[in-house]
Amino acid sequence: MRLKKILAVKSKITRALPHGAQIDVCDNSGAKILRLISVKKIKTTKGRIPAGGIGDLILASVIKGKPEMRKKVVFAVIVRQKKEYRRPDGTRVKFESNAAVVLKDDKGNPQGTIFKGPIAKESCERWPGIAKIASIIV
Repeated sequence: MRLKKILAVKSKITRALPHGAQIDVCDNSGAKILRLISVKKIKTTKGRIPAGGIGDLILASVIKGKPEMRKKVVFAVIVRQKKEYRRPDGTRVKFESNAAVVLKDDKGNPQGTIFKGPIAKESCERWPGIAKIASIIV
C-alpha cells in the first residue's frame, strides 16, 4: 500500500498523542473512540514512543462504536488536541478535547459527512478532503 505524499505543516506542532492514546471521533462514520496504533511518515529517535499531533495521518483501531466498525483498523487524521501548540504568527492554540476524523483510505477522503466541533487550520491545509466538509475552521 502506497501512502499519498503528505504536505508539510506550516507551524511547529507539539506531538501530544503517544502510541496507545484514546481519541474521540468527531464525525458520523460510526466509530466513537479510537486507539492510536501508529503515526505514519514520522521519524523519531531510538527508544522514543512515537506520538502524533494535529494534521498527522494515524493508524488506529476502533474501540467503541457501531458493531460493524468495532475492532477494525482504520486510517484517521488528528484534527484537535488538548496540548497547546504555537503558530508562526506567535499565537498559541489549544482545544477542549482530542479528536480525529476517520478516513476511507490513505488518500485523505473522510468516511463521515458531518464534523462536530471546530477543526484546526493546520489539518485543513494538509488535507483538502477534510477542509471541504469542515464547517468551523479555527
